[in-house]
Amino acid sequence: MKHFLKLIFFLLFSLQPILAQQNIITLHLDKSKDTISKHIYGHFAEHLGRGIYDGFYVGKDSEIPNINGIRTDIVEALKELDIPVLRWPGGCFAEQYQWKDGIGPVDQRPLVVNTFWGGVTEDNSFGTHEFLELCELLDTEPYIAVNIASGTVKDAYQWIEYVTSNTDSEITRLRKKNGREQPWDVKFWGIGNENWGCGGSMDADYYTDVFKRFSTYCNAEYKIASGGVFDDLEWTRTFMSEIKEVPNFIDIAHGMSYHYYTIANNWEVKGSSTDFEESEWFSSMYNTLKMEANLKDHIAIMDEYDPDNNIALIADEWGTWYDVEPGTNPGFLYQQNTMRDALVAAIGLNIFNNNSRRIKMANIAQTVNVLQAMILTKGSQMVKTPTFYVFKMYKIHQDAIQIPSEISSLNYSINEDEIPSLSVSASRDKNGVIHITVANLNPKDDLETMIDIKGLLDIKGLEGEILTAKTMNAYNDFGKAEKVQASEFKNYEIKEAAININIPSKSVVLLTLNGN
Repeated sequence: MKHFLKLIFFLLFSLQPILAQQNIITLHLDKSKDTISKHIYGHFAEHLGRGIYDGFYVGKDSEIPNINGIRTDIVEALKELDIPVLRWPGGCFAEQYQWKDGIGPVDQRPLVVNTFWGGVTEDNSFGTHEFLELCELLDTEPYIAVNIASGTVKDAYQWIEYVTSNTDSEITRLRKKNGREQPWDVKFWGIGNENWGCGGSMDADYYTDVFKRFSTYCNAEYKIASGGVFDDLEWTRTFMSEIKEVPNFIDIAHGMSYHYYTIANNWEVKGSSTDFEESEWFSSMYNTLKMEANLKDHIAIMDEYDPDNNIALIADEWGTWYDVEPGTNPGFLYQQNTMRDALVAAIGLNIFNNNSRRIKMANIAQTVNVLQAMILTKGSQMVKTPTFYVFKMYKIHQDAIQIPSEISSLNYSINEDEIPSLSVSASRDKNGVIHITVANLNPKDDLETMIDIKGLLDIKGLEGEILTAKTMNAYNDFGKAEKVQASEFKNYEIKEAAININIPSKSVVLLTLNGN
């Protein structure tokens, strides 16, 4: 019996390195070339539910501390994320928005009905000036979506003139009358939104013609076209082939939009954001990972018609979508945010980082109180969600050089479906510091993993940070201690230019290292 136990211990000890080798991440530092645009870490704020009103904006007379109506605590929290770009006013709302309704004295702005989101009254108290002041407070670049479905070409080019022109005209005089002497520096303009659906039920040929007409008159630095439904490759082919025929087409289009939402079940019954089974956790990971193959299909078409990479792919809506929280307005899309959302965010950002040659911007939907939000509010209270902490961890990739990676890992499976257990992206910043972000998608099993860095002789210093929780549906709630927040991580060892690491279940890990 004694000898038998010794044999068992010997076999288990001998198998450990073999099991660890089944999870190998290889980083090719020597093949790094593409920059991860900081704009991949962008956000989205639509006039939807409590995203703007009772979110970003509470009004000047609110007892909640504010700057000209903009919530101070939200601004201070979001500054932690170094938000590079913020998209507004929609979304579907953009295609009914009349920008002149949102300028001038607030008490004289017209009341309209937000027909897309809840049928509520929109009082237009948060308009162009308020949005651009918010961007200045956040030190972020604005991205404005232009109405091409219910608006005119004249409306569009006059809005751009109002915002960006320094030339004397009736429109710029109107801006000055409304309190802004100098123009704003707004680079990004979207020419429509989801024009296959809420943006006018257009087909690809018709939209492309409309885009060319609007874009010709819109004197903007960077113009972004609407893409089709995420799996509509023919929309992408039609747009790319037809825009290519326009003389100086790169002055007409600079980007094409792409939208992808992670649905755990189906569009009719999306499921609860907090009360879910492991099968729904798995399907959320599975469906988010599917985005990469879909993106590569679109990128292949763009490469065919635009081999010089002049037109970027702009993933300006992405994230999780569940059934709304019980008792809330179905049109407000308010949902809680758990450890599951943190893993989805990590996967999404890893995918965008790894395809940064063509993807130059992404905007998670949305920033406050809507869908996969960074922040939730309840009166004067505010909580930072697990997704907030993922974005805070990942901000180190902004404008760094992407390091190509390969993963060989044990699969995580349920029934007959399986996915890789690991998701990773890595970069090297301007100071030569390497950052590696790894997500363990398995909610039950820790993963012994080796990270091999090709092109690096040795590692001189290493620090770690982790985001995890006791349960897969853990979330941060009002008036309670945070259940999900980042903390120090030390469960690793260095061996020359490799790292052996034990990655806990349902976790996101950031490694920061220096080396030769």
